[in-house]
Amino acid sequence: MGRTLKIHGMLDPHVHLRGMEWSHKGTFASETEAALAGGYWAVLDMPNTLPSTVDRPSLDRKLSEIGTQAVCDWGVYFGAAKNGNWDQYNGILDDVCGLKIYNNATTGNLLIDDQAIREEHYQHWTAKKPIAVHAEEETVLDILALVRKYRRRTHFCHISTAKELEYLRAAKEERLPITLGVTPHHLFLTEDDLPALGSLGLMKPTLKRAYDRAMLWKAIGDGVVDVIESDHAPHTLEEKSSANPPYGVPGLQTTLPLMITAVSNPNWMSPAPWAHVKAMLSTNPRRIFGVQAPPETYTVVDVDDEFVIDKQWLRGAWSPFEGMRVRGRVREVWIRGVKVFDGENVLVKPGFGHNLFGKTA
Repeated sequence: MGRTLKIHGMLDPHVHLRGMEWSHKGTFASETEAALAGGYWAVLDMPNTLPSTVDRPSLDRKLSEIGTQAVCDWGVYFGAAKNGNWDQYNGILDDVCGLKIYNNATTGNLLIDDQAIREEHYQHWTAKKPIAVHAEEETVLDILALVRKYRRRTHFCHISTAKELEYLRAAKEERLPITLGVTPHHLFLTEDDLPALGSLGLMKPTLKRAYDRAMLWKAIGDGVVDVIESDHAPHTLEEKSSANPPYGVPGLQTTLPLMITAVSNPNWMSPAPWAHVKAMLSTNPRRIFGVQAPPETYTVVDVDDEFVIDKQWLRGAWSPFEGMRVRGRVREVWIRGVKVFDGENVLVKPGFGHNLFGKTA
């Protein structure tokens, strides 16, 4: 074993677990196993896996099914509905990690492109918990206007362009209560990779120019980016190879080695590279979502172990990073003093994971 890095309480605040009506794509058990293999203590699940998490019955179903299957700790978002479901908020606040608003086209049926309806959601969400938003390009300005008016804590997910960063840099200088995340696929891939990737490179937001990618890395170096989030959203190879392939890529298992590979570069942009990457993968997401890692909850990663991302290593059927040489192999994951992953095998049974917010139904 080479040099090791110990990371306490890795948290991915942006995943799309599979199960329920999409169990053919994966299950809450299989996807949380991928989280452990990726070094994560906990994940926060988005509301657009069907049935969408937009009312109490759908929330209870998800809480129950994740509760019996998850092998890592977890939380779930509530989804803002375009027909207005803010009357549900008081009854669900204790059981969710935050609210998600989809303001640009994505998978599912939760798109809200009416600014008046967005404002109703901002007006009625009085919890201290964050609002996470999918907002692209000029829509970022629309959301910032609501943040400015209502002062709701808002996390901007999967930022992917230089223009969006320009808006958010200014908002941070204005001291608006915002944070932002970027994904490994926007950091390591561009639209130039699409001819080789084909449908395996389709996600929302889409891959962007090399210039946008460079500006994302600069924003990381400048400390503007708070979180590296996977936006894990697996589909079957058959679906991705179809005439109408869905958007989304898996990412829970590949995020940590990709970031270890990046931070191992002598040209890494910040003076304390290991502390920086740990902050973006653990400390910052825990702070933003108001959770603390339990005692004896950590990941051990061998930062010198180089390997090629291939099907044998992957727990899913595919990855847009297949064939890439990376470094940073997860050797151990511990949760609450229990060794849950030994570098190859998940060592706990489904249901071991705890709900970080409220109680399982």
